[in-house]
Amino acid sequence: MAQNVPALSNSEGLSRYLDEIRRFPMLQPQEEYMLAKRFKEHDDASAAENLVNSHLRLVAKIAMGYRGYGLPLGEVISEGNVGLMQAVKKFEPDKGFRLATYAMWWIKASIQEYILRTWSLVKMGTTANQKRLFFNLRRLKGKIQALDDGDLRPDQIKQIATTLGVHESEVVSMNRRLGGDASLNAPLRSDEGDSGEWQDWLVDDADTPETNFAEQEELDTRRTMLKDAMAVLNEREQRIFTARRLSEKPLTLEELSSEFGVSRERVRQIEVRAFEKVQKAVQETAMAMQEANEKQIEAH
Repeated sequence: MAQNVPALSNSEGLSRYLDEIRRFPMLQPQEEYMLAKRFKEHDDASAAENLVNSHLRLVAKIAMGYRGYGLPLGEVISEGNVGLMQAVKKFEPDKGFRLATYAMWWIKASIQEYILRTWSLVKMGTTANQKRLFFNLRRLKGKIQALDDGDLRPDQIKQIATTLGVHESEVVSMNRRLGGDASLNAPLRSDEGDSGEWQDWLVDDADTPETNFAEQEELDTRRTMLKDAMAVLNEREQRIFTARRLSEKPLTLEELSSEFGVSRERVRQIEVRAFEKVQKAVQETAMAMQEANEKQIEAH
């Protein structure tokens, strides 16, 4: 797929690559739909190539958002291009969304996986909280205007920790390891002549209606999966699991032990067992959905 995608190498330079991909025209909705249908139904390589090339600027913009992780930007863009190609392969044009809305999740996932594989920093922890902090700290610092080098103020640390649901010490540690942020006014190139600043390539963070709809659809899918998974629990397990894991103000072990007339340790055991059952059921459902999608793609 996309054999004629412009090459991105250190010898040619990033600026030259960006100039080259700007030449590919943006597709109108109907053009994009017809190309996607041709690729899906007839395995038309030229159609896939046009879809990929028309979205290379999207990859570059998303990759710019990860420019502060100390990795060659060219490699980050290349990884994003891999994600774009995967998105094109799995894109379902009849669902009514634009390819850009669908592809950005694949692009971000591919880039983030590359960063996680490459950065030795992540060896200090790969929990969900650590990953969320790792990939959101700079964005949150920008929102509170804390992009200067050095330690954060106590109030800034508390605000970020509260927003991401992590411990304040984790914010301090991650901020020190990530170091300072690059200036947004730095020229895109200096050895070949200026062609704009980094900020010219920043992504507009405002969500489009398509993005909001896609996020809501994903949230609804997760809720449905969770609801179906909870069917494996008995009535007591459902009550304890909901009260401990799904409530905005979780009940204490003491409160539930009084409700059911059992010890706090017994409540804790039931909670853990219920969580394991739900987790297994959700994983099985997700795997079944993935296999079904892959079979559908292979059938075409």
